Order: sequence, then structure tokens, then C-alpha cells
Amino acid sequence: MNENEPRRWWILLSIGIFAFMSNLDSSIVNVAMPIMAKQLAIPMNKIEWVVSIYLIVVSALLLFFGKLGDMYGKIKVFRIGMAVFIMGSFISGLQWTFEFLLLGRVIQGIGSAMTLSNTYGITTATFSLKERGKAMGLIGTFVSFGAVAGPGIGGLVLSHFSWGYIFWINVPLGIFAMLLGQIVLPKTMAASADKRIDWPGSVSFALLIVSLFLAIFWGQEVGYFTAVPLAGYAIAVISISWFIHTERRSSTPLMPLNIFKIKPFSYGIGAAILIFLSNFFTVVLMPFYLEDARRLSAGQAGLLMIIFPVVTMIAGPIGGVLADRFNPAKIVTLGLSIVALSQLGYWLLNLHSSLWVYAMITVIMAAGTGLFQSPNSDIVMSVVSKDQLGSAGSINALARNIGMVSGTALATTVLFSVMSLIARTKVTTYLPDQPQLFIAGMHVAFTGSFLFIVLAILLSLKQGELDLK
Repeated sequence: MNENEPRRWWILLSIGIFAFMSNLDSSIVNVAMPIMAKQLAIPMNKIEWVVSIYLIVVSALLLFFGKLGDMYGKIKVFRIGMAVFIMGSFISGLQWTFEFLLLGRVIQGIGSAMTLSNTYGITTATFSLKERGKAMGLIGTFVSFGAVAGPGIGGLVLSHFSWGYIFWINVPLGIFAMLLGQIVLPKTMAASADKRIDWPGSVSFALLIVSLFLAIFWGQEVGYFTAVPLAGYAIAVISISWFIHTERRSSTPLMPLNIFKIKPFSYGIGAAILIFLSNFFTVVLMPFYLEDARRLSAGQAGLLMIIFPVVTMIAGPIGGVLADRFNPAKIVTLGLSIVALSQLGYWLLNLHSSLWVYAMITVIMAAGTGLFQSPNSDIVMSVVSKDQLGSAGSINALARNIGMVSGTALATTVLFSVMSLIARTKVTTYLPDQPQLFIAGMHVAFTGSFLFIVLAILLSLKQGELDLK
């Protein structure tokens, strides 16, 4: 397909809606966790699994479904993923039991992995090189809008409805996207003649992701060097060794490791992981700051947090246009530099700072994130061969999710470690009678986030030294 395909922008809208919803559901739960924990009668450290299990499932399965898209057609896998995601959303919103909610989130994660892993591959195959930057810009806008809009949209929903509706909003939107897809999506897309599945690679990679992040999140509750987390780390080390050994010898690898020899691709994937990691420091910590430290309602917090996705939605297409006209690596560096500035700005937030300061910091961070997304995705998807588009797209989506789940783990780990150090006792939640502990932990956490963005800038500068044509 190319620019002569009259339905190309409708195709982009159809897959973009699911890119938005899949990333939205990685963060929308955060603002609802206090309400959900109370209604389901479970502690706060347990309700965090509603966020974690979704991200872990998506990350574990992205490569598998990306490869499946290469083998049997990206459109076919994407269509099935739509239905699975909608079913998981419906189950998650039923508000029955905690275990049933986790089941719904696992099903959502499977559907999300099926759609996300093929989104960029479909986009790249649909648009010609001269329009690809703009198309990637719009997809990047859907992606980043969904990834950071969760707390804001969740807060607005909770101000009028029960928490089940933060999942049920996906049902009518998803059905619309499915019906649109039935009309505009091509019936098939080029598939590989080789139908062999790399089962050792698929199993070892999934085992790596699940064991590593379960160990990290479990370690937050019981200690990082107790028996269960240590066993998880050991399984992760064995799994990554098994995975690398398998992929180097497989004729049909799940992740073609030689793709990382393409330096612009590797630098872009590294930068994507780091900026989403940084974004999720904000996604995780700001609901605590606004609702607990500043005592705002979920609805009020939602109105403030909606600033990020709105600005990102505006900046994303601008980044795409700039990527078409200038060196995209330079636009990536510009976006990251603006994000770095915002991370330092979080030091200005305290218990009495004006909410206008929060708004300004958010606008700056959102603008930088929007400028970064589309040029970086354009680079990542444009430097690989056509037969690697599925793998590249799934790795690109994996980078975002690895960043999200790592940001979730690191943000809370740094926050509570600093709070525990100052309080001289183990702290695993917000302490209403000692709000300064949270502010101190938040400041240190965003210092760490700033350092991650500096590392991403260094990667983008190396990318800018290369010939991207």
C-alpha cells in the first residue's frame, strides 16, 4: 500500500484508537486504586497488581504476537486482538472480586499485546516514505496520549461514575474501531512463507519478563533479598541466557538479534525505553501528590492531569511534520532536552506551591514528549528491511512497555526507600501525618528520572551522528 491507498488515513484512525486504548489501560488504574482497594477490601500494596499484571502480560507477549503477525498477517492478528481486548475490558469492569478483576486484566493484556505489536508494522506498510513521518506522528500521538492520559481521564470518570467504568469506556470505543476496521482495513497483508514458531525463544522471553518483574514487585512488599524475589532473579538470569542462546541459533528467531546491529534502531529503542520510564515516574507519583499531599479530589486531580495528554496530542503531529522536513534525530534530541528541563522543575513542587507551577511543568514535559515520539518511531521503523517490520514494530512497542513497567517499579522503589530512610522505619504507603516525607522522596525520584533522560539525550546525539538515509 502507498499514498494512492484512499483509505490510508481511516486505517490509521482504526489502529490508532486501539493504540490509544491499549496504552491508556496501562495507567488509568492509578488514580482509582484508593477507591478500588476500599471497595474490594484489600490493602494498597495488593491493588498495585492491577496495574503491574497488565504491563507484565503485555511485555511478555509483544514479541510473540509481532512474530505471529509476520507469519500469518498483521491485520489478522490485529483483528483478533481487538475482540480479545474488548472482552477483557468488559470483564475488568464488572466489579465482582479482586481475582476476577485480575483475570480481566490478563485478558486485556493479551489483546493489547496482539494489537500493539502490529500497529507500527501496519502503519509503515500503509504509508509511503514521504508521508510516513506524519503518519508515525499521529500514531505516536495516540500512543503517548493513551500512555499518559490514564490518570486524568480516570479522575474525570471517577468524579461521575463507579470505577468499573474506567474499563467499560473501552467497550463502545473498541466496538466503533472494530466496525471501522471491518470497512477500511484490508482483508490481508503480506505474510511470511515460513510458519515455524520459535517456541524456545517465546517461552524463555516470557519467563524472563514474568520472573524479573514479579520478583521486583514482590520484593517491594517482602524485601528484595528474601527467598521468593531471589528465586525470581535467578530464574530471570537463567531465562535471559537461554533466550540469547536460542535466538543466536534459531533460523526463525522470535527477536532477530542482528536487528540491534542497526545503530539508529538500537539508539532509538534505548531512548524510547528511557522516556517512557521517565513518563511513568510522573504517572505513578503525581496522583499521590495531587490527591494525598495537596488533598484534591480524584476529579480535580483528573482535570490537572489531563493537561499532559492534551498538550502531547498537539505536539505529536508537530513532531511528525518536523521529522519530515528536518533531520529527525535532531527533533528527538530537542524533545528530550525539553523533557529533561521539566524533570528539574519537579523540585519546585511542595505542599504549598501554586498549582500553576504544576501546570507549567506538565506543559513543558508534554511538549517535549510529543516532539520526541513520532521522529523516534519514524527512525526506528524506517531503518529496517520490510521483512523485519513486524519484529521492529513489536520491539518498539515492547520498549514502551518495558519503560512503563520499569518506571512503575523504580518510582515507587525510590520513593518509599527515601521515605523509609528519613523515617528510619519501613514505609510502603503515603503517611498523612508526615507529608514532608513524601515530598522528599518525590524530589529524589525525579532527580533519578532526570538522569535517565540525560542518558536518552546521549543516545539521541549518537543517533544524530549517523546517516539516517
